[in-house]
Amino acid sequence: MDIHNTNEDMVFDMVQAIFDEIQENGNPEKFCLCYQCRIDTVCFTLNRIEPNYIVSNRGFTRIDQTSIKHQQTEADISTLIYKGLRLVNHNLRPTAPHDGSQAGTVRTHHPVFDIPTISGRIFNGISFEPVVGVDVSLYCDGELVAMRNTNWQNPYTMVASTPGALSFWPAPIIASAPDIAKDFKFSLKINSPDYEPLNHFFNLSSISKFHNPQSYALNRTFKLPDLYLFPPGGEMDDETLL
Repeated sequence: MDIHNTNEDMVFDMVQAIFDEIQENGNPEKFCLCYQCRIDTVCFTLNRIEPNYIVSNRGFTRIDQTSIKHQQTEADISTLIYKGLRLVNHNLRPTAPHDGSQAGTVRTHHPVFDIPTISGRIFNGISFEPVVGVDVSLYCDGELVAMRNTNWQNPYTMVASTPGALSFWPAPIIASAPDIAKDFKFSLKINSPDYEPLNHFFNLSSISKFHNPQSYALNRTFKLPDLYLFPPGGEMDDETLL
């Protein structure tokens, strides 16, 4: 299905133009203009405007870029971009390089095993409240799993802004050839002084391909069952093999 949100193009182009203009003018306010801050500003802006979908190139030709409505949209987007730029710079991602380079995305020309995003939730087994402030580590065959890029952390610290939720996006694993089927044995490990240790085991299967998706997609997410942590001396560890 070929559906496209034309406002994405507009926002991407305007963010690039505004950031480049600031840089060319000497950046008097000393904003960080790195790749990650540009992408974060794009996301901030797109989350605050209505999409404008088209189905084909014919739909694109019907967009009147000289209309008053289009010009007003550009003005509104420009205002949002400047607001987003300032907010992003007040909350710089600690995991991004902020030096003009891209955020360490793994790219390869070899066939790879593409591992989907892994998500789940962890609760206090006594109060059933979401767990916060606990480090969760993802392992494969006993080794800490490398992430797709630096925006995804391993270990991951459970935070209050996304109560109880965890997510990982493992880096692709290079294969010797395409069309190889392989099972990978993963485990989540939690060691916290506030809870009994937890080890949760699960398997994921993948077939090696040359195609390596570079963007996150909800329909490519492996969902874990809800997990529960118990205070020391409470329930036994939850060790599950899927």
